[in-house]
Amino acid sequence: MTITGKTDRLSRLCPAGYFIAIRMGFFFPVFETSTLPPAWVTRYTSRGYMVADPVMHWCHRNTGAVRWSEIALDDPRDVMGHARRHGLHFGCAASCTDPDDAGQRSFGTFAHGEREFTAAEMGEIRDLLEDIHIAMVPPRNLTAAELEALRLVKNGLLMKEIANLLGVTESAVKQRLKNAKNKLRAKTSAQAATMATSFGLI
Repeated sequence: MTITGKTDRLSRLCPAGYFIAIRMGFFFPVFETSTLPPAWVTRYTSRGYMVADPVMHWCHRNTGAVRWSEIALDDPRDVMGHARRHGLHFGCAASCTDPDDAGQRSFGTFAHGEREFTAAEMGEIRDLLEDIHIAMVPPRNLTAAELEALRLVKNGLLMKEIANLLGVTESAVKQRLKNAKNKLRAKTSAQAATMATSFGLI
């Protein structure tokens, strides 16, 4: 199943919406998506709820999956109460990391408006999150030439400028960027450069 197939499955499992952040780097995740109600996302973001959200605190400290109602952490800003007022009555959190200590973390919050998630549903949500986490593992096979081309794209240079700087043809630069895009599963050179930066490759 593709990543799109997995996120489509999450949408069916989470009728009130979900948010996932995959492979959180120093500042940003490599991939994130949300289907939560736009009014809730706007309020959550504008009020800075993330720093006080017990669900996010759980996600950063744990792995596995848990129902929101089972998270025994303080909620001094009543984030969960405000979520309920936006139709997010029931939900679960899930989080996973790479096996080694230096690994990146992926996490998400998943909402159901009508009832608690079953144990089987939470297990499937956790598995889907882990599958996406694994699918987004940084590639190890980019060449030095491909990484250099991406670094120059990141710095805002145009194809002709990159070719002149590297002393190669524009066709050679295009091929390096094409190879890098394929390895990173990126649609554009700019996206590939952003992903390579997030992965710490450039």
